[in-house]
Amino acid sequence: MTTARPTTSQPASPQSAMRLRELVFGAACAAAVRAAASLKIADALGEQPMTVEELAAAVHAEPKPLRRLLRALSCYGVFTETDDDRYAHTDMSRQLREDAPNSLHYIALWCTEPWTWEAWPRLDEAVRTGRNIFPHLYGKEFFDYLHDDAADSARVFDKAMTHSSRQSAEDLAGFLSLDGVSSVVDIGGGQGHVLASLLEKHPELRGTLLDLPQVVAHADPRLREGGPLASRARLLPGDCRSEIPVQADLYIIKNILEWDDESTRRTLRNVVAAARPGARVVVVENLVDDSPSMRFTTAMDLLLLLNVGGAKHSRESMLALMTEAGLLVKDVQPVNPYLHAFDSTVAG
Repeated sequence: MTTARPTTSQPASPQSAMRLRELVFGAACAAAVRAAASLKIADALGEQPMTVEELAAAVHAEPKPLRRLLRALSCYGVFTETDDDRYAHTDMSRQLREDAPNSLHYIALWCTEPWTWEAWPRLDEAVRTGRNIFPHLYGKEFFDYLHDDAADSARVFDKAMTHSSRQSAEDLAGFLSLDGVSSVVDIGGGQGHVLASLLEKHPELRGTLLDLPQVVAHADPRLREGGPLASRARLLPGDCRSEIPVQADLYIIKNILEWDDESTRRTLRNVVAAARPGARVVVVENLVDDSPSMRFTTAMDLLLLLNVGGAKHSRESMLALMTEAGLLVKDVQPVNPYLHAFDSTVAG
């Protein structure tokens, strides 16, 4: 017989109670950010503060509920209210603009798409069973649903991933030292933003983008025929979980080892099988530990559990899988607050 633990009689502090109340209303905050992005309030607001009435006219909304939305957002530092009853930008609200250099407009929409509101309440079920719940909700796997039944959401996903990939590609190109590297393969590299950024920075470098046929068909225009980098780029259709039929000095695997561990093992084994002894392999991932962005990455990890049954890695789990595959990890360094690079070589 299991004996229940006695509950503490010590009262909770007012601060902790207030914080927990805020957390359980977290959906309201996420919905408010989504509403701001959908209404394009940040795009309508210029560098000078505007009244609610002016903003309402610009975004075709009713002034009274818009004021309530702005008031809620300003509590979190998204917009700020001035002394003369106007609203102005903050660093966070500027990032909701579509034209911002590091725009999070489409990320904000993607993380709050309609299907997410159906999935999150089933997190307890996913934790109990260890399985993704998406097929039970929609009758098919996540990406099948996205492209068959949710075309608008698929477009938001594509734009969100494009914006995010471009930003992280620039960070990675600035981070990586390519001494002694003349050829690189971007494995599962999507549209090839990482490869394009590296080729632009290193004029003598040649590279290959390996991804599924329908993905490389829509590669970054800089890499496609007629593009400025096409003469040094090869677009190779294929599935890295089946085979990696190319040799290079450097293999980059960024943000794709989020499937089940067996798929990750297959991909890493395929790299080792294809590469020459001593070839360099850099794995770039979001970590659920040892990161200043843990609140973000752990949330992404739970969303992966819900929609595809995947998982983000800890430093320990990534090191273990790479070592098991025959990679000698030399260093682990942050690329930016969200990404870590595992720098390794293929064992001789």
